[in-house]
Order: sequence, then structure tokens, then C-alpha cells
Amino acid sequence: MSYFTDLAERLREHGVPADRVAATVADLRAHLEESGGADPEAEFGPAREFARELVPAGAQPPEAPGAHVETWRWTADTYVDEELLNRFGGEGWEVERVDALGRFVSHRDRERPQRWEYRRELVTRGREGLDERLAPDGWEACGNWIVYAWFKRPMAASLGPGAEIAAPPGVPDKWRFFSRRFYALVAVAAVVVVLAGVAVAVDDGDADSGFGFAGGIVAGALVPFAGLWVLQVWRSRRRS
Repeated sequence: MSYFTDLAERLREHGVPADRVAATVADLRAHLEESGGADPEAEFGPAREFARELVPAGAQPPEAPGAHVETWRWTADTYVDEELLNRFGGEGWEVERVDALGRFVSHRDRERPQRWEYRRELVTRGREGLDERLAPDGWEACGNWIVYAWFKRPMAASLGPGAEIAAPPGVPDKWRFFSRRFYALVAVAAVVVVLAGVAVAVDDGDADSGFGFAGGIVAGALVPFAGLWVLQVWRSRRRS
């Protein structure tokens, strides 16, 4: 690595803007040529120390991307998702998108978190200009999942400075939020499958065929859910 390349990198590490770095290096090259110096290190000293001398007063090193942002992925059934979105939005969580597993990918500014509000819309026949109709009220699309679309808007528009949260709570420990109604629906579906198997057995006069039918339906339904559950658990443990 040449002396001036090293010097430029060290200046950028100290927070000097790129245009200022380029101009400084160009001036130093010109000075070296005019003075007839062949060795820039002998002329200016080690690049590390010289870079410190060249840094303007008050310059700060750039922060790593996302240094002030925390992220969180979570999921909920459609009985409670809108309620929870607004609850967590009130804690500063902004939803970026809904991922392939139906999880809300959210982030929050660590230093100046803002309150958000959400709404869910049914889009069984496509969006049909839904985005345009909601945009005048400040709603912005933030995710889709099967037949639902979610929208967000900052509460700063209505609350002003009051939308900023002084002391937000920590990241929730849970990431799965399923309601009792959801579990009840799953239980009812399981009962329906079993009853369907019994009905088939009665019609055929063979209990084995009916239970085999029911078992096949149950197994077929459980395989994708089990796969998603295993994948989510694995990812959760990997993140922790």
C-alpha cells in the first residue's frame, strides 16, 4: 500500500469527508513534487501520526452502520396482530417488512425512538389502489402476507415532539404471540379432521381406512407447520 493511500484511509477513519481527503492528498502530492522529495514518509512522518495532525478539530470517526438501531422479528396470529403492532409501535418499533415466514421485521432507533401506529387491510382481490387511497392520510405499506397488507405511519404527524419516547422498554423476550382463539381454531380443525376420518370409516365399513384417511390429513397438515416451527426455533437459537 502506498503512503498516500494509507494516509487517505486513516483520514477517512477519523471522519474526514471524502472530498476533503481527496483535496488534502492532492495538495500533499503536489507539495512533494515541488520540493523534490522522493520519500513521503521522510517528508511528512509516519502516515498514522500525520493523519492525526491533519484531522480538523471536532471531526468524529464515522459510526458503524446500524450502531444506533436495534432489530427484532416477531409473529402473531390475525386475531391479535393489529393490537400488538400498535402496542409495540407505541414502544418505538417500526416494521420494515413481513418476511417469508410471516414475521414482522422491525427496528427501533436506540437514541431517539419514535411512536408508530398500524392498520391491517384485506387484499383478497389485489391491492386495487389501496396504497393510493391511504397515502393522503400518511399510511405507508410495510408488509404483505397471503391475503393481508399492513400499513404504518409515524405518530409524530399528530403528536409532534410527544411522539418521541424518553425511556422505551427493552426488546421483548418473546417473539411468538398466538391467542387463545387461534389455538381453539387449531383444535377445532383437528376435531373436524378426526370426524371426517370416522365418517369415511363408517361409509367403507373399514375402520382402518377411516383412521388412515384422518391420519394422512393430520400428517400432511402438520409437516409444513412442523418444518416452519423447527426453522424458526433454529434461527432463534442461532441469533441468541
